[in-house]
Amino acid sequence: MTDFQELHVQDIHALYAELAAQYVIPDNCKNDPNIKHGLRNADGTGVLVGVSNIGSVQGYYMEDGVRVAMPGKLYYRGISVEDIIEAHQKAGTFGYEEVAYLLLIGHLPTEEQLLKFDLLLDEARFLPERFNEDNILRNPSENVMNQLARCVMDLYSYDSNPDDTSMENLTRQSIELIARFPLIAANAYRAKRHYYDHKSLYMHNPKPGISIAENYLRMLRKDKTYTKEEAQLLDLMMILHAEHSSNNSTFVCRAISSSGTDSYSAIAGAIGSLKGPLHGGANAKVMEMFRLLREEIGDTPSDAALSDYLDRTLDGSAGDGSGKIYGLGHAVYTMSDPRAVLIKSYASSMAETKGRANELILMDRIERMGIEKIQARRRNPIAMCANVDMYSGLIYDMLGIPADMFTPLFASARIAGWCAHRMEEIATGVRIMRPAYRAGKIRKPYIPMEER
Repeated sequence: MTDFQELHVQDIHALYAELAAQYVIPDNCKNDPNIKHGLRNADGTGVLVGVSNIGSVQGYYMEDGVRVAMPGKLYYRGISVEDIIEAHQKAGTFGYEEVAYLLLIGHLPTEEQLLKFDLLLDEARFLPERFNEDNILRNPSENVMNQLARCVMDLYSYDSNPDDTSMENLTRQSIELIARFPLIAANAYRAKRHYYDHKSLYMHNPKPGISIAENYLRMLRKDKTYTKEEAQLLDLMMILHAEHSSNNSTFVCRAISSSGTDSYSAIAGAIGSLKGPLHGGANAKVMEMFRLLREEIGDTPSDAALSDYLDRTLDGSAGDGSGKIYGLGHAVYTMSDPRAVLIKSYASSMAETKGRANELILMDRIERMGIEKIQARRRNPIAMCANVDMYSGLIYDMLGIPADMFTPLFASARIAGWCAHRMEEIATGVRIMRPAYRAGKIRKPYIPMEER
């Protein structure tokens, strides 16, 4: 507790007792079909707020006004992410930088264009002088995502032209942010590990001429070593997290951008959104769920034991008590999430190499049995699938990446998509985003103090 909390815990409790009843929305407002709670239509689809050429997510199609399930598809600038992954896996190359170029500039780069883009990222990768000492080591945070957001805001002060929203300046800022996110996140984790976990402090500078995925592993590991298989698997994860069209953090970025504010404010807002356990933080919740399950019923439970545990999880008497099986279900995808499918297909060899094949098998059993149980409890079940968070945490864990870095890694990949959407919003947005809220309170007279 802070000193303020310790001194005023009773006062705060008294205020809470008074205000708790004020934060209740009347049932007639909750059930009004004209109010799009969560920006969702009555059938669960998202409310359309604009048009984008950057990404496309397809998880169902409409037939006679009804959603029909289909295998999920994800496109970056019209190109299937599966095709991008397959091409780089076959060639044995790293693809995240190419994807960042595609999202920002709008087309696949030539060999010469990609080389120049890589050189720009190398030049932009290092932080301003004394930034690390003044903004990370001097003010460490127990949460890497909060530190990442604060450091992004701090970068405003080091930018000689922070408020210029011309496409040229936004391109420059985007390249700097894409290049610097991994270093900020890695250093923020090292500071957290030292000052809060009381571990030795060591930091590694990025190495020019290698991929972002390779640099990430190099900066996070004490000995700076990694295998190409490990780096390529991390590169695959970053490609799959680079963009996802309609989602909370991208909407936040675009909504903030629609006000005409600077890049650092818009991106910091997106980071805050991604941190939430219902968004990017879900991968860590999956691993927590997985740990609690294994502690209670073991690594190779019988079908009966697993079924009972999942029932109790949904009832809120097992797991974290939330009543959720994390990693299952998606707002758009129905039959499959292409990201989860790709991760599973490329992760099996790594699981064998690391001696963790049984964990992947258990995850798959949780997926299949959990979906059956959730659908059995629904009145109008539509096809559902595991989402990307179901397996991403396990992959990061197999790569030796600490849980504190799961969501920052997600952010370090998604920054390319956020920057592209910010540029598109500023270039094509027609007005500031301004949703409306219906008043739930009837009018009341002001009562003078002496009459209360």
